Amino acid sequence: MTTTSTSASTTKVTLARALNMGLRKAMEDDPKVLLMGEDVGKLGGVFRITDGLQKDFGEDRVIDSPLAESGIVGTAVGMAMRGYRPVVEIQFDGFVYPAYDQIVCQVAKLHYRSKGRVKMPMVIRIPFGGGIGAVEHHSESPEAQFAHTPGLKVVACSNPVDGYWMIQQAIASDDPVIFLEPKRQYHADKAELDESATPPPLFTSRVVKRGSDATLLAYGPTVKTCLKAAEAAAGEGRSLEVIDLRTLSPLDLDVVHESARRTGHVVVTHEAHVNLGLGSELAARITEECFYSLEAPVLRVGGFDTPYPASRIEEDFLPDLDRVLDAVDRSLAF
Repeated sequence: MTTTSTSASTTKVTLARALNMGLRKAMEDDPKVLLMGEDVGKLGGVFRITDGLQKDFGEDRVIDSPLAESGIVGTAVGMAMRGYRPVVEIQFDGFVYPAYDQIVCQVAKLHYRSKGRVKMPMVIRIPFGGGIGAVEHHSESPEAQFAHTPGLKVVACSNPVDGYWMIQQAIASDDPVIFLEPKRQYHADKAELDESATPPPLFTSRVVKRGSDATLLAYGPTVKTCLKAAEAAAGEGRSLEVIDLRTLSPLDLDVVHESARRTGHVVVTHEAHVNLGLGSELAARITEECFYSLEAPVLRVGGFDTPYPASRIEEDFLPDLDRVLDAVDRSLAF
């Protein structure tokens, strides 16, 4: 990630550790920041993202809630209206649906409904996506449903460095932010984190690998998939550009349009179902803006149009290197 550093000191951390550090820093900087969710306190969260925070900040700021997502989000709405900055953890992506009414009818609309008098500075953290061998309702990708809702900001981190900075930026925002965390990346890889660096703004996309033959668009867990695809393609003499979207609502498309005009070939990949997923909007927007530069239709690679399958066959459902490269082949064949 492009940053401006004032110190050579770095720490190698996983995404889980980076998010923990980011939450800790936000709580240290602002006493109005508090955490709520199922098992976020004594247990430290099922993925240990909030490990140690209740011990250090107390039960008034790191709150173990009842098993009631609608109640958790509803309580956070009241706290945000009173000037707090609640950070709500939804334990698994599929558990967010009991709170869906609160999120789309209250969280997303109170600022607009009050003509700007009521701010809603809250973050809803959602571990999303598959790849961990979980049971039903634990591996879903609901991002398009929230990105479609006016009044919500939706972002997805893909790596430890972004995780550290983006969670702090989301908490500092006066708008409600749906913060998506790729659960299979929590403990998968480590990256060098420089806490003295200057991060890019929250709602921006970035190029993570330069290329010239085709553009791969991804976010969250599929960024790593696309980087692996680009590495494999390089062995065959093909140069693929990879863009981490980072922000899903609002979309930051300047860097995307520039890349599409330059390569003429675009493939969008996400774990969510292809039908009416984020790839559909991206394909439409790129076609509208870059039609005369495209040499092939914008292609989409995603989950199949079925409920998320049993864990023993989830690898057949999830986009992988071969499916991404197949889409690249089809695009370049036009």
